[in-house]
Amino acid sequence: MDTDPDDDSELFRAAIGAVRPLPERPAPPERPRPRPRARMAELDELAARDEFRHGLDELPVESGDVLAYRQDSLPARAWQRLRRGEISAQEELDLHGLDARTAEALLRRFLADAREHGLGCVRVIHGKGRGSQDIARSGVPVLKNLVDRMLRQRSGVLAFHSAPPAQGGTGAVLVLLSPRRRG
Repeated sequence: MDTDPDDDSELFRAAIGAVRPLPERPAPPERPRPRPRARMAELDELAARDEFRHGLDELPVESGDVLAYRQDSLPARAWQRLRRGEISAQEELDLHGLDARTAEALLRRFLADAREHGLGCVRVIHGKGRGSQDIARSGVPVLKNLVDRMLRQRSGVLAFHSAPPAQGGTGAVLVLLSPRRRG
């Protein structure tokens, strides 16, 4: 083999000898793509929050008023049972003493968790607002109005009604939730 002493690459090849290429290595797996976000649902939620906050100024609920709401799809018999307190609450959230922003976030999470776990009826204790710092300024119970407006806007809420006196009366509300859709 004729090699040029000044050509380092020729000298290297002569010293190493015959070579064979390495087998192709498969490319590393790609990073999994992020799960798609429901952007329209997020935008709808933001719009509902804005609408909700604007609605707080309209016809507020008073301390002793009964909260009541029913979707047309709910059978009359189920509505009557809810009003009488015959449907037992499977879980409860107490919002006493919380500020409106904290109460709103907790209520949203509570309702989402309740539907996620397949609960059919829950109780939300909002109080009558008599001891509220905010009632002195506005003349209305803040948390009670917050709960009323939020529950009316939630698609998973079939109905709600103030609890019977033994379960909290007009300081609590029983909420009937629709089953979570799987898919």
